[in-house]
Parts: sequence; C-alpha cells; structure tokens
Amino acid sequence: MAIEISLAAEPRTTSGKGPARQLRRAGRIPATLYGAKGQALSLTLDPKQVLHILRSEAGHNTIFQLTVAGGETTAAMVVEAQREPLQGHLLHVDLKRIAMDQAIRVRIPVHTVGEAAGVKTQGGILELVTREIEIECLPAEIPEHITVDVGALLIGQNFRVGELKLEGRRRVLTDPDRVIAHVVAVKEVVEAAPAEAAPAAAEPEVIKKGKAEEEGAEPAKEKAAEKGAEKEKKK
Repeated sequence: MAIEISLAAEPRTTSGKGPARQLRRAGRIPATLYGAKGQALSLTLDPKQVLHILRSEAGHNTIFQLTVAGGETTAAMVVEAQREPLQGHLLHVDLKRIAMDQAIRVRIPVHTVGEAAGVKTQGGILELVTREIEIECLPAEIPEHITVDVGALLIGQNFRVGELKLEGRRRVLTDPDRVIAHVVAVKEVVEAAPAEAAPAAAEPEVIKKGKAEEEGAEPAKEKAAEKGAEKEKKK
C-alpha cells in the first residue's frame, strides 16, 4: 500500500472542553498523535480531511503522511475517531505513528463474490457470518478487503477462516475454525390448525337424579298417609 494521502496538522497548546469547543467553532478538531516510541503530541486537524480518509475504501486502515507544522512528518493512521452521537460530527481523533518496516495488526473487512450454488439451484440463503478478520502484516501490505468466493457452497456448507489464502507475508490471527459464510435452507413457518370446538358438556347426572326425586316426592307422601290410616282402623 503506497502512501498517497497527506494530512496537515498544527500544534495545539490548549486543552479542556472550552478550548475544544472553540476549535470546533473555528472549523478544526483536537487530535493526539502517539506511538513508535515518539513523544505524544497535541494537534489540531481539518475534520473534512479526516472524513475523507475515513470514508475511503481502506477506512481506518489507511496509511497517510502526516505533516505537523513546524515539526515532524511521519506515516500515521487513525486509531479512534470520536463522534457527536446525534449528527455524527467529529469531535476528537487519535492518531498513531506507523513504522513502515514493522508488522502491525489490523482488522480487514470481508467481501464475498459469486452466487452460491445453494442459493442458485437449491433456493437457500447465503449468510455472511464474519464481516471482518484480524491479520498481521507490514503497513505497505494492508489490503483494502479480503475476498471470499462462495460460488461452490451448497446448503449446509460453509467457508471458514482457515481456508483463506493470503498473499505475501500476511498472517491471519482470527480463529481458523471461525465460519465466514454459509448457506442455509429457508425455514418454513407452519401455522398451527385451530383447535376443534369442544363438545357441549352433558348434563350432570346429579341434576337428573334430583329431578326424579322431585317427581316422585308426592306419591311417597300419599303411601305414608295410607299406612297411617290402616293402623288407626286396627286400633
């Protein structure tokens, strides 16, 4: 990766929330530069130039030439960019010096190419499980992205980190067993059939018995009266 982007910086002598707000109103943002056994420096930057770097294909992994007014010129990269939560305006940037002859660790986005066979002929769905991997390499060898060909994947098959073949002295640090992409079957949602209406409950037997007793109550009283009359005659 050749250094094609330049970023100009100016020394910053103030600190705190008040001076930082004044800088932003003046169209600048505070920044800090450190690393490579150099002294930490407080700087100011043009946020438009920083956004141009962050929106490039390489993004945070972009190596650029940083020139400090009245000071050093060094290869550097963005380590962290703090943003205002509502509108996303840059608030502060941390930069790191880069030694071009020393390997560094970076996270690289993963892109897929091709149409998976399991999608084309079996009606499956391709899922990208791992969107970036960590590698170690020289700054000049940082790729913009890692390309994975998923054309041969069928339903139930996957592509793992260990199958990647990187060029040069790049070394993959992510777990080789980690799945990058796989093809899965479309899940069918079957709605349960509505339950049949329960049959009407039969009339409880006790109610029937009660009715029978009520219907037979009057004849029983008449028989008792007749027996009483017979006893009176015998006397």
